[in-house]
Amino acid sequence: MHSRHIRFDWAIKKLLRNKANYVVLEGFLSELLHTDITIKTLLESESNQQTESDKANRVDLLAETGNSELILVEVQNNSQLDYFHRMLYGVSQLVTEYLEQGEEYGKIRKIYSVNIVYFNLGKGDDYIYRLHPEFIGMNNEDILKPSPAQEKKFNITKVADIFPEYYLLKVKNFKGVAKNSLEEWIYFLKNSEIKEEFGAKGMVEAKETLRVNNLSDSERAAYNRYMDNKSYEASILSTQEFEAQWQIEQIEQAEIRGRQRGRQEGIQENTIEIARSCKQQGLDVETIMAITQLSREDIEAL
Repeated sequence: MHSRHIRFDWAIKKLLRNKANYVVLEGFLSELLHTDITIKTLLESESNQQTESDKANRVDLLAETGNSELILVEVQNNSQLDYFHRMLYGVSQLVTEYLEQGEEYGKIRKIYSVNIVYFNLGKGDDYIYRLHPEFIGMNNEDILKPSPAQEKKFNITKVADIFPEYYLLKVKNFKGVAKNSLEEWIYFLKNSEIKEEFGAKGMVEAKETLRVNNLSDSERAAYNRYMDNKSYEASILSTQEFEAQWQIEQIEQAEIRGRQRGRQEGIQENTIEIARSCKQQGLDVETIMAITQLSREDIEAL
């Protein structure tokens, strides 16, 4: 039996902001970004100011690394149609917020936007997506490189290194067992469980820090309340999704019926036009009936 661990979003709210626990976050980010991350400090961002409903559904944390890069970690539980736009907005705010007024543009920080979502965002089956922009020649498809002076001054090897990178973790898409160290973290994000054999960076510390049993009584009570709220929200959400899906199906069926009716009416109008034209050409009623399959009364009424 594996001991219970705390959900990552609650851990971000309550435990991981403590300097002693930076090692857990550093481990997760190092595995995700494939580079050793050290967290110098956690910052408050203007984009962290959120409404009450936002506070319940999402958690965010802004870390400054040892080399002054910024990493924005967001956890979003409930479905949000414009979440991609919000990712862009959050990063854009950081770009300007952390450039002092009057400072040269070269001081803009590299930003990583790490988004952990527990709903189905976009259409795709992978559990991890990365947006890493690149300047590519439209004619000869070469990658734009910085000049030697730019390389030296800004400490970059590719022009793209200046631009923000986005990571999207669609946690629910992760299936089965963890086959590498990053997947150990994804497994934990999905199942709130750290297996004894997990050895990814930060996992050993997370195993202890994030045990439910290690919480104080008041923390555990708060955590249980949080989990109850999450269950309640999930159940309301699944009801809403079911109803929305049902309504979409009803609308689609109504549209199909409408199209079929429209087609029938269109055919009918066409047929009447043909009959009218035949009549004007002086064809007798029997012939028009044979051509159009209309009744004698319909044809005589034209």
